[in-house]
Amino acid sequence: MKRFLLLFCCVGFCLTTASDALATHVRAGEITTRRISSTALTYEITLTVYYDVTRGAGGGYQAALSQRDVNFCFGVGQEMRRVPRVDAETRNINPNTTINIYRTTYTYPGPGTYEISCTIVNRNEGTRNIPNSIETNFKLRTTIVVNSGLGLNSTPVLLNPPLDSARVGQKWCHNPAAFDADGDSLAYRLYVPSGKQYEADDASCSPLPVAGYTNPATIGRNPTTEAGTGPATLTVNPITGDVCWDAPAEQGQYNIAFIVEEWRDGVKIGEIVRDVQIIVTPSINKRPELKVPDEICVEAGTLINEAITAIDPDGNRLELTGYGGPFNKGADGTTLNLVANPTATLTPSGIQNSPLTGTFRWQTNCAHVREEPYDVIFRVIDFPHATQTQLATLGSFRIRVYAPKPQNLTARPTADAAGRAIALSWSAYTCGTTAPPANAQMVIYRKEGCTTLTPDVCETGVPAGSGYVEVGRVPIGQTNFTDNNKGGGLARGVAYSYRIVVQYPRPGNGQSVVSEEACITLPEQVPLITHVTVDSTDAARGVITVRWTRPPGINPNDGTGPYQYRLLRATGLNGTDFTQIAAINTTLQASAADTVFTDRGLNTVANAYRYRVEFYITDPVSGQLQRLDATENASSVRLTATPGMRRVQLNWQARTPWSNDNRVHRIYRSKTGPNGPFNRIAEVTVQGPDTYTYTDTGADAYAADETVPATMSTDSNYCYRVETAGQYTPPLSATLLYNFSQGVCATPIDTTRPCPPVLSIDQIDCASLSDDALCNQPTFTNTLTWQSPSTGSCDRNVVKYNLYYTPCQDSEPQLLATIDAATLTYRHENLTSMAGCYQITAVSRSGQESAPSNRVCKDNCPFFGMPNVFTPNGDGKNDVFQPLRCPRFVESAELTIINRWGMKVYENSGEGLRWDGKTNREQDLPGGIYFYQVRVKFKRLDCSAPAEVYKGWVEMLRESGGTN
Repeated sequence: MKRFLLLFCCVGFCLTTASDALATHVRAGEITTRRISSTALTYEITLTVYYDVTRGAGGGYQAALSQRDVNFCFGVGQEMRRVPRVDAETRNINPNTTINIYRTTYTYPGPGTYEISCTIVNRNEGTRNIPNSIETNFKLRTTIVVNSGLGLNSTPVLLNPPLDSARVGQKWCHNPAAFDADGDSLAYRLYVPSGKQYEADDASCSPLPVAGYTNPATIGRNPTTEAGTGPATLTVNPITGDVCWDAPAEQGQYNIAFIVEEWRDGVKIGEIVRDVQIIVTPSINKRPELKVPDEICVEAGTLINEAITAIDPDGNRLELTGYGGPFNKGADGTTLNLVANPTATLTPSGIQNSPLTGTFRWQTNCAHVREEPYDVIFRVIDFPHATQTQLATLGSFRIRVYAPKPQNLTARPTADAAGRAIALSWSAYTCGTTAPPANAQMVIYRKEGCTTLTPDVCETGVPAGSGYVEVGRVPIGQTNFTDNNKGGGLARGVAYSYRIVVQYPRPGNGQSVVSEEACITLPEQVPLITHVTVDSTDAARGVITVRWTRPPGINPNDGTGPYQYRLLRATGLNGTDFTQIAAINTTLQASAADTVFTDRGLNTVANAYRYRVEFYITDPVSGQLQRLDATENASSVRLTATPGMRRVQLNWQARTPWSNDNRVHRIYRSKTGPNGPFNRIAEVTVQGPDTYTYTDTGADAYAADETVPATMSTDSNYCYRVETAGQYTPPLSATLLYNFSQGVCATPIDTTRPCPPVLSIDQIDCASLSDDALCNQPTFTNTLTWQSPSTGSCDRNVVKYNLYYTPCQDSEPQLLATIDAATLTYRHENLTSMAGCYQITAVSRSGQESAPSNRVCKDNCPFFGMPNVFTPNGDGKNDVFQPLRCPRFVESAELTIINRWGMKVYENSGEGLRWDGKTNREQDLPGGIYFYQVRVKFKRLDCSAPAEVYKGWVEMLRESGGTN
């Protein structure tokens, strides 16, 4: 229960201000919106402003009347619109206050966040916590998220008008009675009022905080709380919206502001600002006392009938009013459509003698169900002598309306395509005389094991931590649901508990109390697989033994025999490629032993295998076999071994219908091979999937079969297998089930690296080559040889070499080839250039790579020469000027010809080094002496080496033509 103590100023007792020509007498206001089109982003925007009219038509009333329109900004650039007042005349909501309403529509261009603002020129003069308030405008803003996914969303509406004034030394509180018709959550925080000095109402669309604003709780000499226990405070309750000033120290007028935030699914989708003016006066009148009910929660359909009592210490007469969504009344007393009929009532109305008892009455129904509670605000004012200040007290309580719980939930076993299912049914859902929304849903929950729930009073939905998980939803009109574990089938012999909850859609988004439990165990009508154990590990001749029990729920004399098992197998722990591998007829006599099948010819080295047994009965009518059910899939145990530093890490897993958790698993080791013989070395208690692991460091902790420790040498191979222990959930079976993994081997590794080899390359003596050496040779080969050092403290267990190569001496070598350890030479063939550098590393059996060897490099032997005479006479002999036979390792060349007078007569690049005695324009040049320059870029080990320049002369001989 909350109580707020306030004052309301009578005419003639409130403070007056000067400069009525400029002051607007705006006491409070806010902007609200609602989307009005389901096909366009069109919103109705409403500005509500309260005016103080205590000085009659010549003061505040005239200011309210003359404010015929207000400038609206919509948050789209600087777009503004002048919006007229809804009513031609002002409307009084009490003798001292009028309400002005301005409304327009606006269509937004697209999704986004928009800030709507409105401005009224000039606040009242003399506002003590706003410097030069009469020259400061009154700005309001509201922020909305425009998004079609939010539906026809609206901001909350503030149903309690800010009418009450404050008294010096007494705590003042206000609650806006905010109500959100969409059922969104609301939160509250303080805010600095907006406004700018000397700014017209159409000057800017950007609300700025009032310059020099002062928290009113700090004004006065040593302001304290009403109880005198500490400094005065101005606070807002972020959940309830109670705005309290405890307590004013000096009389005067003050302005504060607060924000109402709107949240949906954890995301803020809007906020509105209410700016409030508080008039503080001295008073000798004693305030009335008000008592409201504590917070309540009721099932939809309940009639709420609560007494609201008030008494005045001075014996003054009283008036009690109520605010909030259930009343369907706006702040100005007009009728709104906030909640479904019937609306709440508060009787009697009008002025009554003290003590006063009012009756709050509300007949709830299914249309009132919602997740958020309803806030109901009550206000009692007294009517003292005309010379005294009228006082008011506020109180509130919250009402939560939840949906009735579903009734008569039952469960029975059934079969569908998955083979194992449970059919649920319940009574048609009703909510008194009001039907639930058509798009409400029934939500189905399941958990393993029967359980008793004792939800807290008014706790809706499935209690957190109860272990139930949602398994399905159906329309509210449906009264049945079949649970087959989403096609995977349910387990036989397991008790399943079900409960259902009604989920309402938005705007209420409320729930019902959880239903009573329906608990059922599927009867065992299929065998139980008990063993999938690997007997032999081999890539082609592996063996797995599969064992299963007879179906305990089948009577062999019920006339449905003969019976048949069909065994199916898939490859992999999670394999789905099941194929039938056996069909076994059985009589199901009680004395019959478990069925055992030995599966041979498997690759148990590379694969785990998964098995399923299908159980067939004989149809008494047709005499044909038909499948009754199938076991859950069960896989072999899959073991992996990862070498470590003188250790081996083991990990294993299995996919079985029984649980291997919280059991002791056995570890075996062998130095012979993956099929043993094995020696048990450890027993490991596993808790869950992440604990199916064991690290072998060579110890043997199991002495019952002889202790055989190992040195964990990097020269040795160690083989392992694991034996798991598991059990079905009782009462299916109390027997422990033991199954072996395949055998797997690994060799520990060491941190010691191999020694780097010593590398050499076949070199070539360029000086000894003749000019025509290597002529017309298209490819070349570099031969490399190496050897490992015979000394040094390094790993000698080399299994391969990595050879690295780069054609340029300044580049980092890249991997060229990986060579077996038995080979100590390599021919690098099909090269167009012999230039290149090489390094080699050794790699040990444990995967350690040595440091790089010495770096060996080889360069080309370039050659280039030009003749000194040619005869371009067309006889096919010596007709062109070109390099001598076999230039070697030329990458590119440029030729320039100059005559004896220094003029360039020909140049060639990229088209072959040939000059036929003509200009570049194909004009014959005369015979004679010419000079040439050739820039040649060779393929060299130094890839960045500059081009070399060759200069000389050549004589061109022609049969006629003179000299040049």
